[in-house]
Amino acid sequence: MQDEWAQTLFSRHRAQLLVLAQRHLNPVLARRVTAEDVVQETFLAACKRPQYFLTHTDVPEFFKLRTVLFQTLAGLQRKHLESQKRDAYKEIYVADGTTMSVPQLNWDKFADGMTGPLSRLARQDRQAHLLQILETLPENDRQILQMRHFDNLSNTQCAEALHIAPKAASIRYVRALTRLKNKLEEITEFRP
Repeated sequence: MQDEWAQTLFSRHRAQLLVLAQRHLNPVLARRVTAEDVVQETFLAACKRPQYFLTHTDVPEFFKLRTVLFQTLAGLQRKHLESQKRDAYKEIYVADGTTMSVPQLNWDKFADGMTGPLSRLARQDRQAHLLQILETLPENDRQILQMRHFDNLSNTQCAEALHIAPKAASIRYVRALTRLKNKLEEITEFRP
């Protein structure tokens, strides 16, 4: 019975958890573990505490799995990046014969090097303002925006996770975007 419950739960949310793991996996840690490894470790950790999933019915199961995934990521980072053993930050990638002979470049660093100091400061300024605005939004607004934009959940998936109708999820999302847009416009009006 418990195994069937776990299989159903994991198969339902596996793709979303894999996307989350890929997005939040430290690039240095990714040299040692894959996003698939993180998801598997998450499922193992979740199976060890079925009571958490079965008792707290007011919290959507996706959020419970998401919490376990972030705890798993933190544990893997402590194990691989913060330990006194081999330092993952000092490891050097050596290509084997099965990979391309052209070295893999980190294009983000390349593009970052082409960004001037003023545009970098402007970007940091915009990010700081956005974070301030997001802190002023109600929790429901932040939650739906995060699910849609950072967790890449569809409207239907958000509705399922929040235990509301898809139309209600859509309305909540549009309202959150409208509030965010209005607050962004207020800030840009007062900026010199």
